[in-house]
Amino acid sequence: MLNFILKRLGLALLVAFTVSLISFSLLFLSGDPAAALAGETASDQDVLAIRKLYGFDRPMLVQYGDWLLSALSGDFGESYYFKLPVAGLIAERLSVTMLLGVCGISFALLTAVPLGVISAIRPNSIIDRISLFLSVAGQAMPSFWFGLILIVVFAIKLRWLPPSGTATWAHFIMPTVVLGYYAMPAIMRLTRAGMLEVLSADYIRTARAKGASEMRVMFKHALRNAIIPVVSLAAVQMGFMLGGSIVVESIFALHGAGYLAWESIARNDLPTVQALILVFSMFYITFTFLADVLNAWLDPRMRSS
Repeated sequence: MLNFILKRLGLALLVAFTVSLISFSLLFLSGDPAAALAGETASDQDVLAIRKLYGFDRPMLVQYGDWLLSALSGDFGESYYFKLPVAGLIAERLSVTMLLGVCGISFALLTAVPLGVISAIRPNSIIDRISLFLSVAGQAMPSFWFGLILIVVFAIKLRWLPPSGTATWAHFIMPTVVLGYYAMPAIMRLTRAGMLEVLSADYIRTARAKGASEMRVMFKHALRNAIIPVVSLAAVQMGFMLGGSIVVESIFALHGAGYLAWESIARNDLPTVQALILVFSMFYITFTFLADVLNAWLDPRMRSS
């Protein structure tokens, strides 16, 4: 198991290094960053002054090394637009994104797992067909479209919920549903498949033959084993959600890290975009690594190796 964890850790570090390289390269994909900062009416002397001020005249490898060392220490530079330290901007907005992510994955688990269990217990029933419909719809429906539909129905027509903002818990209901619905199909299908596989196992038939109640068989024996891969998938989905919150926060005007990413892209604030890509990627890499470790720890074959 230790060898497996070390291999996964090495792979995670390699992916993190690749992401940092891509994030840094974004600064130069649109051409000369000094010319972009100076503006269209700037003179050549202005461009040269900005290039020297921000260190763009140094070799690319030296710039990347300095940026990476600063990023590892938590210094992502200064925002071009907000004129504030990027690390402070992200830290200020990240709590909203984390809260939205936790609410979203909680909603997905509390909805998808029961539906998956019932679908496995009653295959081809009306609940099973509804679950299949929700799963297909969740994969086919874009998040921004679903969010706009909720705003039109519940905020404009019915006036039950506020359309945007973060002032109260009611402001998070629709964003939570939209973000959680994104993760529901995969969790629901995995729960259903796991329950169907476990229910056909010999130890389930043995438990029933011994006179165990159906509730005990379902929750103590079947669900306990079928839920193991779901927990790992939930960790991966959490990483996806934090990155995917950009669309949801933009629709509902939640001033989190996702909304900051949208603002920075629209205003060509490249240092903030660089840092946010790196931060969101680190979340996904970390949650994926933790999911792999959890899978290995829960697998008896891995623990014995």
